[in-house]
Amino acid sequence: MSSFTHTTTLLHAHVKTKHQNANQSSSSSSSSQQNLTTTTTTNRRKLVSTFLTTSMAAIIAAAHVVQRPPAALAEKWGTRSFLREHFFEPGLSPEDSVARIKQTAEGLHSMREMLDTMSWRYVIFYIRLKQAYLDQDLKTAMATLPQGLRKDYVKVANELVDNMAELDRYVRSPKVYESYLYYERTLKSIDDLVAMLA
Repeated sequence: MSSFTHTTTLLHAHVKTKHQNANQSSSSSSSSQQNLTTTTTTNRRKLVSTFLTTSMAAIIAAAHVVQRPPAALAEKWGTRSFLREHFFEPGLSPEDSVARIKQTAEGLHSMREMLDTMSWRYVIFYIRLKQAYLDQDLKTAMATLPQGLRKDYVKVANELVDNMAELDRYVRSPKVYESYLYYERTLKSIDDLVAMLA
């Protein structure tokens, strides 16, 4: 009986030791997993923190490198920010209005390549952009003319506005022959207008 008890005690001791070893190994494996998880989380945080710091430093450096362009004459004349503010139309002096009409005439002459390649979208955009402030410029520029020329000026200015409206209409269709026809009429009208203002 004593040998049986001794064997049972040894068996219990062995099982307890095995349980303790299993508990220790499971606790050590869980603690190692916790350490691994903590280390991984810490590494991720460090990586994200480094990435954000580097990105912000790059953005700040880029902001310091980019400088504002000097105030150009075109900013005073035309659209400062077409997408955000739509049209920026300051009250121009008559001389500035005459200069912008001359610039519009040059732009319309250089538009022929867009018509030749049938880039209708760009033609429409350009015409509408010019129409947006040409009305104001035509009224303001009339102050530079002597009283005797004003009646002829009004006639030519009205022809120009009508021809540009027809050009816009035919480019939207798009009808190629009529677009060219009204493009040429628009050029003739604006050239006559520039000749009067010169």
